[in-house]
Amino acid sequence: MEKKITIIGGGNLGQSIVNGLLNNNYKPSLITITRNKVELLNDFKARNVTVLSNNSDAVKEAQIIIIAVKPHSIEKIINEINPFLNSETIFISVVSGYSLTNIKDLLNNNVTNIFRAMPNTATEVLESMTCISHTETSQTEATETVTSIFDTLGETTLINEELMDAATVLGACGIAYALRFIRAMMQGGIEIGFDAKTANLIATQTVKGASELLIKNQNHPEAEIDKVTTPKGCTIAGLNEMENKGFSAALIKGIKTSYNKLD
Repeated sequence: MEKKITIIGGGNLGQSIVNGLLNNNYKPSLITITRNKVELLNDFKARNVTVLSNNSDAVKEAQIIIIAVKPHSIEKIINEINPFLNSETIFISVVSGYSLTNIKDLLNNNVTNIFRAMPNTATEVLESMTCISHTETSQTEATETVTSIFDTLGETTLINEELMDAATVLGACGIAYALRFIRAMMQGGIEIGFDAKTANLIATQTVKGASELLIKNQNHPEAEIDKVTTPKGCTIAGLNEMENKGFSAALIKGIKTSYNKLD
């Protein structure tokens, strides 16, 4: 039987999760989402998702609760909903920088199935990369339930919690890095003669194809790069120029800077 899910926090990530569930044919009647400005969730209401501003009302009948709010709000919200949680509750936080220990200290002692998950906004198109960690007290059945939810939204992997900040940067911030790369490809395409629409099509499909090559062939990126870098060719000339300008170094430094910002 499908469980009732409440997403507390109807911002970009919370909405992406709901869209992903709906796009994977999860019953709208089993989904609730909250936000102070409920009028911003009218599209969901029109699709028969329950939309509320009161978090306590939203969790009363939910078996699964996903907290998708800003870090500064999580303590207030947990204190607000705590009286309505029980031993059957599966509690999932997608809040960055807030540990399982901190969450456990705040929660009703009856709640033992506590998880952190870090999806990205590609949940909306069922292509998220979601990293999941859990407390030692979480039941195997609950872990399977949480994994199955996020499996419907893309790919999942279980990780140790100490890697969750790194997962936030590589998987969630990584969407922005990849999009900025695609934008640069488009700009380069326009420079060499394409209109913006055609440059967008070529760049996005090329990046999609490159990802599929790695996923399906299970190769290191350099193995696929070697296939298109002929001696004295245009590909190696372009790659060498990018590296001379610090392409890889800049990306690695950006990832490390984002990671250090979470401290």
